[in-house]
Amino acid sequence: MKFVIQGGEKLEGEIEVMGAKNAALKIFPIVFLTDEKIRVSNVPDIEDCSRAEEMLLAMGHEVKKVGKGIVEIQRKSNKCVDLPEDLMNKFRASLMFVGPMLVSCGEVNFPHPGGCVIGAGTRPIDFFLDGFLKMGAKVRISENRYRITAKKLLGAEIFFPKITVTGTESLMMTAVKAYGTTVLKNAAMEPEITALADFLNSIGAKIEGAGTPTIKIQGVKKLGGGEYGIIPDRIEAGTFAILAAASKGGPITVKNCDPSHLEALWSLFDRIGVKYKLGNTEIKIFPGRGLKSSDVATHEYPGFATDLQQPYTVLMTQAKGSSLVHEAIYDRRLLFADSLTQMGANIIMADPHRIVVSGPTKLHGRKLISPDLRAGIALVLAGLVAEGKTEIDNIYQIDRGYEKVDERLKGLGADIKRV
Repeated sequence: MKFVIQGGEKLEGEIEVMGAKNAALKIFPIVFLTDEKIRVSNVPDIEDCSRAEEMLLAMGHEVKKVGKGIVEIQRKSNKCVDLPEDLMNKFRASLMFVGPMLVSCGEVNFPHPGGCVIGAGTRPIDFFLDGFLKMGAKVRISENRYRITAKKLLGAEIFFPKITVTGTESLMMTAVKAYGTTVLKNAAMEPEITALADFLNSIGAKIEGAGTPTIKIQGVKKLGGGEYGIIPDRIEAGTFAILAAASKGGPITVKNCDPSHLEALWSLFDRIGVKYKLGNTEIKIFPGRGLKSSDVATHEYPGFATDLQQPYTVLMTQAKGSSLVHEAIYDRRLLFADSLTQMGANIIMADPHRIVVSGPTKLHGRKLISPDLRAGIALVLAGLVAEGKTEIDNIYQIDRGYEKVDERLKGLGADIKRV
């Protein structure tokens, strides 16, 4: 499948944000922490969530879709040792199943997780393994496979040498049923972590400090069931806001979002001259006229999100002056800039983590391949801004994180087709 985009259309209107991918994927593993039913609403219809549902089904557990965006999940089997290799290879968030399975069953076997190209060899799982070891587990590694065992997991004090979102979430979920108290230091502070902790507390966990650098978890013997409404996807909201700023049409309103989760982006908008209006659950953005360039460096929350770096790079091709874009979180995330250069952008690669974007430049349609999830959506934005036809192949990567994005963009007047 590919997207075919006829660029240059004037965009205007309203576009809705779906449930947060990075929040939804962390709920499915909770099945292993309780025998009771969990009802999840605002689940985005994306490929990664489908893979998480398949993971539970493959191990004999229950997944029922009871309405649009509503899923009921429940543990139904004692099968709890081997994670399906074919599914582990498809999405990195499969790693989130390891901790809950370990604390529930005492053993888990799995291959190294897959996902985007940016995860290929550059996103090790050392933080996970080190945390499990400190809690009393034994880890054996052979031929890119892992076997972790633990008769009893004990609370521990764990310092993350580098802030890690999935590491924080994984060890927080594991610690809720470990014996004693676990303290996570230098923890990530993303809204998705706070939402996860709030839900776990609602079903019987004892977690304090989520959303701060220090999280304290008192282990409990039992968790119950409950309902969880997934928070809006802040990355999707920010991506649509950046598209609106780059658009040459009318104002665009991004609905069903939480503007308080994107303060770093609004600060950047102030500097580059984007006019916007924030509501409680929506943002109205007016197309940029005479945008100024501004440097940016990605940073853990509440800093500028690495997942918004690529869309912002596209925006900087339309701004006056030169901007330094510094990707400080992941390796290889700037390689997509070569695709923008093929479209006519003036970009210099300073080093693997920094590029200089000079603008404004006219972009021209090209045939491209989506290398990963976030670069893929950035290329869609570039195609919408560009003159002429753009074809983007490998859109499975985009569908991993954005529900029917082509249909929603058509609602703004975009000429985009799924072929």
